[in-house]
Amino acid sequence: MRTATINRTTAETDIALTLCLDGGGTSEIDTGCGFLDHMLTLFARHGGFDLTVTCHGDTRVDYHHTTEDIGICLGEAFALALGDKKGIVRYGNMLLPMDEALILSAVDLSGRGHLTCELQIPTEKVGDFDTELTEEFWAAFARSAALTLHIRQLSGKNSHHIIEGAFKSVARSLRQAVSLDARFADAVPSTKGVL
Repeated sequence: MRTATINRTTAETDIALTLCLDGGGTSEIDTGCGFLDHMLTLFARHGGFDLTVTCHGDTRVDYHHTTEDIGICLGEAFALALGDKKGIVRYGNMLLPMDEALILSAVDLSGRGHLTCELQIPTEKVGDFDTELTEEFWAAFARSAALTLHIRQLSGKNSHHIIEGAFKSVARSLRQAVSLDARFADAVPSTKGVL
């Protein structure tokens, strides 16, 4: 089983996170932010990842540090669980409808951290969650996981649907990318021989 445990403590957050790439989509999430809990729960489910996250953050300020630092930890967990990346598919993509929202995501487990995020979220908040933190989360995740991630909104008017569609789409893309290809079980999927 490809698993990782990350513990990260700063002056702003105290995070414990465990990830299993080959799980059944179960999760136990307690970030201190209800909307982020919801997004990470559905991320685990749609990715087929087992995920536990607890975070004690400076939420009296806002959810910025909590959201970004969980993105960092989740990215580090993916990088650790993937190891040398032998046998993985490497690439994944998903065009995902969420009611009126349509979200495209594509991922390359390239070893190069990059995010292109083109979401037009119409409101500043969903509940008490600042919607601009969606991009902060994915930027931190992509950098820490050392992967290339593109997220593009093709349609959508409802902020909740757009963000939820993005989390589900990326989860499905990652599910594809981290899956194992039995034909190339002992090979890194790169002509360089390393990712």
